[in-house]
Amino acid sequence: MHPFLSSTLRRPATSQASVWVAPLERLGVFEAIGQDTLTFLQGQLTNDIVAPGIGQSRLAGYCTAQGRLLSTMVLGQAPGLAETPVVRGFMRQDILASVLKRLSMFVLRSKVVLTQAEAGVAGVSVSNQEISALSSSLGHSLPQSAWETRHTPTGTWIALPPVRSSVPSSTMEISRWWWIAAAEHQAACDALRLEWMLQPAECWDSQDIQSGLPWIESLTQDLFIPQTLNLELIGGVSFTKGCYPGQEIVARSHYRGTVKKRMALGKVSTDADLALLPGSDIFEATHSDQACGRLINVATIGSGVEAIHWILFETTFDAFDRQQLRVAAPSGPAIVTVELPYKTRE
Repeated sequence: MHPFLSSTLRRPATSQASVWVAPLERLGVFEAIGQDTLTFLQGQLTNDIVAPGIGQSRLAGYCTAQGRLLSTMVLGQAPGLAETPVVRGFMRQDILASVLKRLSMFVLRSKVVLTQAEAGVAGVSVSNQEISALSSSLGHSLPQSAWETRHTPTGTWIALPPVRSSVPSSTMEISRWWWIAAAEHQAACDALRLEWMLQPAECWDSQDIQSGLPWIESLTQDLFIPQTLNLELIGGVSFTKGCYPGQEIVARSHYRGTVKKRMALGKVSTDADLALLPGSDIFEATHSDQACGRLINVATIGSGVEAIHWILFETTFDAFDRQQLRVAAPSGPAIVTVELPYKTRE
């Protein structure tokens, strides 16, 4: 059973209703263990995972030789012996096995073993005013700055950048963490008996989308280079750490300024039964039938005619400026663009 689907997290919310947790079953956890773990992964991924040490995690991509993303992931060094480093991370569950298999093909004589881990990931969201109460309930402090990581008796906690409350006219900041728990943490989690509100994964996914954090999944593998997903803008690419598959193409696009598309944030108000699939084409209503981009991630909040589909999508700069964007067809549902929390153009 997923560690976060136990009865512990099914209690009705009471005094800590502003604290909620979402079991993220669409994320799968992996481990890399061995003497050459850091060197091997450093030569495969877009980001530097060595320099941060054990107290930081990193967003990273894994590319083909043509610079197209096969995965985005979050990973960092975990506690282990100095001579046998451990790296633990997670990516979308539907691509986990295939990505690990591909990485393993390049291990060769390196002393590193890549495996799927018996662990689960949850997203924890809380207003800044409730952080002290949350820490008290857990029995330990929490990481505060973005990507700071702590390995605790309840599991591994990774801090994300805060987001603004979705309540209209509210200026309240929401703090967020990924919480990774394995079998050895189950007893500790059960003993906490937290009165947290359980939320569906879509609530967490919509926050990821609104913060401009993209996830590659099976439908979008081999479609995007890191820059069209804004990875270098949110700390997912290092241009100084050295080579990795696709590095020359990624670096050329960066230094020559040849990026013609960027990821944007939007929402679509339409029937919740409408199938908005990642990888679907994006069109302009007033232009030709030629697609100008693709859908990256979708999270649906609400139901029926009140449903809102939060989306991340890539498109050209010109098409974005004309603001006539549609999903799946030139006559498809209209996209209302929303400003990302970071700049994509100077």
